This record gives sequence, C-alpha cells and structure tokens, in this order.
Amino acid sequence: MNELLKKMHTWMDDYMNQFVTDDEEVMQGIRIKREHTGYVTAIARELAKHLELSEHDVQLAEIMGLFHDVGRFRQYSIYKTFNDAQSEDHADLGLKVLAEEMPYMADLSAEDADLVRYAIKYHNKKEIPADATGKYLLFAKLLRDADKLDIYRVLAPFLDPENADKAPKFMKSKSTDLISPDFIDAFVEGKQADFHMLRTLGDRRLVRLLWVYDVNFGWTLQKMVERGYIQKVIDHLPEQEGVQVGIDRLWAYIEKKCAAPDVVPA
Repeated sequence: MNELLKKMHTWMDDYMNQFVTDDEEVMQGIRIKREHTGYVTAIARELAKHLELSEHDVQLAEIMGLFHDVGRFRQYSIYKTFNDAQSEDHADLGLKVLAEEMPYMADLSAEDADLVRYAIKYHNKKEIPADATGKYLLFAKLLRDADKLDIYRVLAPFLDPENADKAPKFMKSKSTDLISPDFIDAFVEGKQADFHMLRTLGDRRLVRLLWVYDVNFGWTLQKMVERGYIQKVIDHLPEQEGVQVGIDRLWAYIEKKCAAPDVVPA
C-alpha cells in the first residue's frame, strides 16, 4: 500500500498542476483547494490514528482525504465557480474524474475501492444514508469530520472585516449581516439548516456553527474549540433575538460531545 500511496500522491499533484494559470483570480481559488487537499489528507490520517484503526485503514483514510475534492478542479475549469448549486455536485464530479482519469483505483481491492468512493460521494451531502453500517459508516463520518475541520481553517481569516475584500469571489457576499428567521430557528433548536437557503452574510456565518451538530467525533469538536474556530464565528454573529439562546445550546452540546468517548461504528 505504501508504494500505491506514493503513486496516488504523485498523480494528484500532477492533476492539480494542470489547473495552474496566469489568472490570479482563478489561482486564488486553486491554491485554496490545493492547500485544503493537503490539510484534509493529514487530518484524516490523524483522526484515523486517534480512533486506533489499523495501518491499512489509516492509509485508506489518507486516500479518501487526498481525493475527496478532486472534482473541485474540473468544476472550476468548466463552470468558473465552486458553488455546487450553480454547477454540479463536486463529490459526484470527483467520482467521474477518478473513474475516467485516475489509473490506480484498480490497484485497490474491490472493497477498499468501494469504501473510498462511498466516503467521497457522501463527504458533502446533507447526511449519510440511514442504511450505512460498518466501515462505510465509519469512513463517511471520518472524512466529513476531516473536511469540516479544515473548512473552518480556510474560512476563519475572511471573517474579519479587514480581510473581507481579500476573500476569493466565491466566498464574498454583499448582503446584510442579519440572520434569516429560519436559520435563527434552526440555531435555537440545535439542528442543521438547509444551506441551499442561504440568503445573507449572517446566514453564511451561522451555518458554520450549525455544522457542529453534524460533527461525528468529539476529537474533531475538541480541535475546533482548541483552535478558536467556534468562538471566532460566534464573535462575528450579529446581536439578534435568538442568537444567544443558540450559542448557549451550542456550547452545552459541545461540552457533552467532547466528554463522551469516540466510538468506531460496528
């Protein structure tokens, strides 16, 4: 597996290099996605080790992290956006890229290849299918957590007003800081909101906190807290009715989740 991993990393580096361009606006987004790929790959390995998975499964987690956003590069080249709603689901597009262009999936066992494809397919969906069990459920949860943890890192600098103008075009919003009523309701109730319904800058900020309720492992939440990601988003929320109720509920949930031991799905 070690040699196969090296080949996969080399292929991914070469693939991403195809999208290098002199257009600085495009390159800003491409660099973010390249860096994100590296971070998620490392986080997936770290989380897999925390869960005390076998070395084989740690390497599988690494492969999933490496390829989880491979569709983003073709997405931008075709549609000039990273917005799935305005283009194509990037996870599904990534599976097409792997099937059409990546020669090494066939070197994995049939089961391992299925696990990789399954985790990638569902890393960005609203939820994991209810019938998922065993390693399919485990790796889907692991990859979703690794991805979310690094997305907080990516987005954190652009929360500050002085950096807002430096954000890539796909991250910008000229709308109000206020949060829409349905997003406030979700925050107060401690549940996910439909990200397709984002209407304001306030919604975009709040939805990052609502991701907390979709984090699967206490380890991940603890990292988010330690790195200040949660508090930074809270600091940039508007003073609006219901917000403090949602914040109090969020911290109570995080404390409870972090206190419980992480369990590998059977």
